[in-house]
Parts: sequence; structure tokens; C-alpha cells
Amino acid sequence: MVRFFRQWFNNTEISRDLVLLLIIGGLYALGIFLSSTFVNIYLWKQSNDYYAIAFYNLSIYILQPLTFILAGRWAKKIDRVMVLRTGVIMLSLFFLVVLLVGERAATFNVLLGSLLGIGYGFYWLAYNVLTFEITEPETRDFFNGFLGILQSVGGMIGPVMAGFIISEMNNFKGYTVIFSLSFFLFILAVIMSFRLSRRRANGNFSFRRIIVERKHNSYWKKILYANIFQGLREGTFLFVISIWVYLITQSELSLGFFNMVYSGFSVLFYLIVTRWISPGKRKSAIFTGGLFLFLSVFILLFTDDYYLLLLYAALIGMFFPVLYVPYLSLTYDVIGKSWQAAEMRIEYIVVRELFLNLGRVLSIIIFIIGIKWLPFEQSIPLLLILVGTGHFIIYFFVKDIDVKKMALRNS
Repeated sequence: MVRFFRQWFNNTEISRDLVLLLIIGGLYALGIFLSSTFVNIYLWKQSNDYYAIAFYNLSIYILQPLTFILAGRWAKKIDRVMVLRTGVIMLSLFFLVVLLVGERAATFNVLLGSLLGIGYGFYWLAYNVLTFEITEPETRDFFNGFLGILQSVGGMIGPVMAGFIISEMNNFKGYTVIFSLSFFLFILAVIMSFRLSRRRANGNFSFRRIIVERKHNSYWKKILYANIFQGLREGTFLFVISIWVYLITQSELSLGFFNMVYSGFSVLFYLIVTRWISPGKRKSAIFTGGLFLFLSVFILLFTDDYYLLLLYAALIGMFFPVLYVPYLSLTYDVIGKSWQAAEMRIEYIVVRELFLNLGRVLSIIIFIIGIKWLPFEQSIPLLLILVGTGHFIIYFFVKDIDVKKMALRNS
């Protein structure tokens, strides 16, 4: 399999651990995409309460960064692969609890959100650190792009399969089936993690020092502020759009097709971005991707036609990879050239996650305030325009970053 990757991607030096990390990422993507979209719908059908959905997602985004801090400390003292495995086990536990509480899940919304946030925190801390360690600048765009392809394939297969299963089965039985499948996929990911080489780190965990580093490193500060605006869009969009599509269509299968269209275009454009966007073209790609992601929001505001919603899905599928792959690669390059990057790489990842989730929490707080003062149908268009600017604003923080000119600082 390693040989296949090397041949397909122009003989790029691909390691065994890189391939294993991609496989684990693919299993994670399929397991999450199979069920995560429909957890929000599952809770909505039980409660018909926007606040229940909002607080479920708010619990995720509060517990995730707090877990990142704990996971970062563990990664320094124990082993990054063990932290990754803990995250996958916690995600498995989340789906197990969903299965156990069944049709009472809406009453456990904060508990479920907390479990998922903890699982995300352990998983993504370890995955991001391993990505930083296993990839090099010349393989980073390949890895991020190919991971995006795997995520998009999972996004194509998972939601439409789940939508079909739910539509064909009576009442909530279909939800039980898809949550069981996700549980099984995460168990496979745990098994695959045992083949990764163990990776230990030494030293103290000093994430506060890396927060302060933004005062000394203007590029790091810009990356952190860009992450707040990335989170500003993601916090609301990650759950509101699914509910919006479901309310219009009243069909889980239609929601599955919506996600399949999005993921299908994502696969194509992740391939294009991976092969054709070089480091010199990153900023123009970030500008283009962010602009079109913002403009696409207006399709949602002026129609309840399902086919125009599919057009929206296609557009974000096209332009999210154009933004995300160069933006993530630029982020890792800035970290790699920052003060004591080798010793403090875990702290850099933790601090980035704190700022990203700060944006997500802010987004959901804005959502809660919006629906408190205005009916859902009136508040949502205003909220989508406000938080939908997030990805476009990223460009204005990163446009002046020049990694080649970053001064290497010694400890």
C-alpha cells in the first residue's frame, strides 16, 4: 500500500505510519459521517427544541478544548498514540451511550455532547500532533489533501447510506442501526492504532507560554485569530444546515443526498488541490475559497427549493478544499518555524484548538441569543450572514504571512 501511494503521488516519500494515520482517519471519517449529521436530527425529532440542539453542540465545543489541554499533558508524559487510542475509545463510548439511552437521548443532550467533545479532544490532539510529526513540508499538502479525499468519500457513503437505512426502517430503529455501525468502525480504528509506532515526548507541558508567544510572533498571532473566525462559521453551520435541510424536506434520505453531493464535489476538488496548488498559490486559493464560501450563503437565504440547496452543497464541496488544504498547510508551516517548535509542537496544537473552539462557542452563543429574541425563521438568515463571513475573513489574517522570512528563534 505504501508503494501504491508513492506511485500515485509522483514518488513522494510516504512512510508506513503516514499510511496508517490516513487509514485511521478514513475509518474515523466514515464512522462520524455515518452518524454525526443524524444525531442532531435524532435529538430534534425527540425534542423539537432548538435550545436542546444548541446546548448539545455547545457542550461539545466547551469540553473539546478543555480535553485538548489534558490530552496535551498526557501526550507529553505518556505517548501520542495512546492519546489517539483514548480518543477513539471515547468516541466509541459516545455511540454506545446513544444506543443505551435510545429514545431518551434528548434528555441527556449535555452528557452526550460532553462525551463527544472529550472524544474529539483526545482524538484530534493526537491526530494533529502525529500529522505534524509524521509529515514533512513536502508531504504536508499531499497528506492534508488525501485525508480530505478520505473524509469526502466517508461523507458520500455515510450520510446517504444512513438516510436510506433510516427511511426504510420503522421509527427510530434505523438510527439504532447506524449508531451501531459507527460504534463498530471506531473499534476497527482502535485496532489499527496498535500498528502505529509509539511516539513519546519529553519536557514540561507549557501551553500558557505558547499563548503568550503570540506577543512575540506576529505570524502565530495571525494564525490564532484566523482560527477564531474559522470556528465562528463552523460552530453554527455544522448543525444548523442539517436541521434546515431536514425541515424543508422532512426526509433523512434527502439530507443524506445533500451530504453526498457536498462530499462528491469535495472528493474531486481535494484531488485537484492536492495535485495543483503549490505553496506559492496558497494565499490566492485561501482568498478564492473563502470568498465563494461566503457568497454561497445567500443561496440559503432566498430559497426553500431542494435543488438549489443541492447547488449550495456542490459549491461548498468545491470551495472548502480550496480554502482548507492550503490554510492548514500554512498553519503547520508557521508552527514548524516558530519558537521551539520541536519541543513545543503539542502546545502549539493545543493553543490553536483553544482559539478554534473559542470561535465555535462564540458562534453558538450568538445563535442562542438570536433565537431567543427572534423566531427561528427570522433569526437564521441574519445569523448565517453574520457567522458565514468567518472563512472569508481568514484571508485577511494570513495574506501577509511569509514563512520563508520567519526568523528561527533559539530557546
